[in-house]
Amino acid sequence: QIKLDNKLKNKQYKQKSAVKKYRKEQKKLREAVRDAISRKPFPLEECKKKQVGNTEGEEGQVNQPLPWGRGRHLIQLVRHGSRQITWLVHLVCLMFFSEPVHVKKRKHESVIEKYEKVPRRLQTEPEKELIHLLPIKDKSGIIPQAVEKPVLDVAHDEEEDEEDMEEAEDFNEEPLPVLTPEEMAAQRRQKLQERKMHIAALASAILSEPDSNIKKLKELRAMLMEQDPNVAVIVRKLVMVSLMEIFKDIAPSYKIRPLTEAEKATKVKKETQKLREFEEGLVSQYKFYLENLEQTIKDWKQRKLKKSNVISLKAYKGLAEVAVKCLCELLVALPHFNFHNNIIVLIVPLMNDPSKMISELCVEAVKKLFKQDKLGYASLGVVKVISGLVRGRNYDVRPEVLKVFLHLRIKEVELQKDSEDIAPKKKFMTYKEKRKHLSRMQRKWRKAEEKLERELLEAEASESKEKKLKLHTETLNIVFVTYFRILKKAQKSPLLPAVLEGLAKFAHLINVEFFDDLLMVLHSLIASGDLSYRESLHCVLSAFHILSGQGDVLNIDPMKFYTHLYKTLFSLHAGGTNEDIGIVLQCLDVMFAKRRKQVSQQRALAFLKRLSILALHVLPNSSVGILATNRIFMQTFPRMDLLLDNESQGSGVYLPELDEPEHCNAQNTALWELHLLQRHYHPTVQKFASHLIAGAPTEGSGVLPLDLSQRSATELFETYCMKGMTFNPPVASVTPRRKVLFSSVSFFNQYNTICVTTALKWKFEGSKGLM
Repeated sequence: QIKLDNKLKNKQYKQKSAVKKYRKEQKKLREAVRDAISRKPFPLEECKKKQVGNTEGEEGQVNQPLPWGRGRHLIQLVRHGSRQITWLVHLVCLMFFSEPVHVKKRKHESVIEKYEKVPRRLQTEPEKELIHLLPIKDKSGIIPQAVEKPVLDVAHDEEEDEEDMEEAEDFNEEPLPVLTPEEMAAQRRQKLQERKMHIAALASAILSEPDSNIKKLKELRAMLMEQDPNVAVIVRKLVMVSLMEIFKDIAPSYKIRPLTEAEKATKVKKETQKLREFEEGLVSQYKFYLENLEQTIKDWKQRKLKKSNVISLKAYKGLAEVAVKCLCELLVALPHFNFHNNIIVLIVPLMNDPSKMISELCVEAVKKLFKQDKLGYASLGVVKVISGLVRGRNYDVRPEVLKVFLHLRIKEVELQKDSEDIAPKKKFMTYKEKRKHLSRMQRKWRKAEEKLERELLEAEASESKEKKLKLHTETLNIVFVTYFRILKKAQKSPLLPAVLEGLAKFAHLINVEFFDDLLMVLHSLIASGDLSYRESLHCVLSAFHILSGQGDVLNIDPMKFYTHLYKTLFSLHAGGTNEDIGIVLQCLDVMFAKRRKQVSQQRALAFLKRLSILALHVLPNSSVGILATNRIFMQTFPRMDLLLDNESQGSGVYLPELDEPEHCNAQNTALWELHLLQRHYHPTVQKFASHLIAGAPTEGSGVLPLDLSQRSATELFETYCMKGMTFNPPVASVTPRRKVLFSSVSFFNQYNTICVTTALKWKFEGSKGLM
């Protein structure tokens, strides 16, 4: 059959070649005749008349006409444009352009005679191809049978094509019915409803029987190339989201690996073969789907239109946003499945995208992935790509890209490189040891136990603690390398606050070898004065986290960091800086509660007094957090009740404006701010102020309720936060208008009283110091 097909193709090709050759000859002939007519012909030689032997009346013998008459007749035929002129080519060439080859030998031959001797080449019909049939046998013998094969008439087909084109043009020229806007909207709704029903039918069929209907994924994915401009954008968005939900539902909880050649050649059961086909189809369609999403985002990034112009550039942004949402969902939902690293490579650069919406989507997806990643494989992959992105962009990225490191679930790492070797492992006895120490029956039982233990270790699904620590250590090493590079090469970068915040969280996990250098860098940053108060607070917090962990063994006096924090406290107020009180509370917890033995009494008194002053100038949640910290001060350090007495202790006068906590003589002042805070409008602040005036007792009449005493200062700060514009605790009932006006007036009077009292107190203490 293949040979017959090839033979038929060759014959058709020869026929087409013959037609082309014929057309070329006709063209050359027309050019030659046109050129010959424009020239002046040479005179013909007179030819001798031939004697005719027979008479004119005899049949089959007619007198020959003169040659010149024949030439004239031929020229007339040419001028009238007859088609049968292929044989005239040789005549024209011999008459006007050529000479005889042997001129000297045949001098007396005329041109007409020479022309007569040249064989004529008439237009021959192409040989007809015969199809041989079975022969017929009769009395006379075998009679062969054959039928002419029909030849395609190229010219006739061209004419038919031209007629079809003309009919199509005539049909297109007919005016289309003009639709009103209401009819167009109804037609669009109908198309959209049909597409929705088709998508729903395919999706339900796939979800009901994924093994049998896996091929319908291809049909559904083909709808991503919807060409109807009226519904293309909405249909593509619906298909993207539908496929994302389908893959989330039918994807298995393991990674599908490709089969080897040996496995493909092995015969398996029908169920196994069906499972293999399902897995292979699922992976291939999932790959194509991710490629479609990636191409959509690239087209939007490059502002690139397709040739069909079905979707405008403005609509591409909406498609790209839906594609990014689908990728973010798959990043979080399928961290164990195939092509997860490819999704990470797509999502991480979009965290630095100029579009705020897309950037926030990707950042939130990475945060969710870090929070739910228990093993550490996905977190390690994301951290590697982020580190490469920051370095490749020359540290010119958004700070949010680095702030996602704060959501890593890393609480402990391997502090030594060879800890895995030091850790005890399960050892099995050798054959010689068994022969030496065990009997025959004991060896038999021991062999069975070891076999069972090996099988259990191989089948164990949960990751071991050592492996998890190894992954966490590698992840944190990459994070610290990124932080240290920025501290070394880009100290004026907007990434510095994120770096300092990250160091403050993970500083207790840094190796001891880097402590001295890191503390020197942090101190130089603070001393330079280029940092904002928030960045300097992160520097202080990082330094004390370092010293509170493994840094206890180091003989380092962090007095400079205490002084800087003491000086920074008055930069905070009830405005935009109120949110940074949480960082101050963390710093105080690390600096005093965890280092109580290294803190002097003068330093503790100075901080207690300044924090009480600060509590008058901040919002209620900050006041509650500060008073909770003062409570810890009074319970942790002895003789803090000196500030509850009016009598001075020792020489000197309290200097509130001095920035040195050791030399401000805080023991010679009193906590008169607590009396003002007792009349605060917030009930929780009133409770804390009364509790501190009573000396912060742990039992008795002045004790705090359990819901306040058992919470840390940071928790109280977040609990009573007023970001949602709600009052905590809630107001019991609505008062009449007169009482509301009276209460607001009393509040402002109370605030003015506090301000005047504060000013008079400072003035009095200053004059006392001068005296």
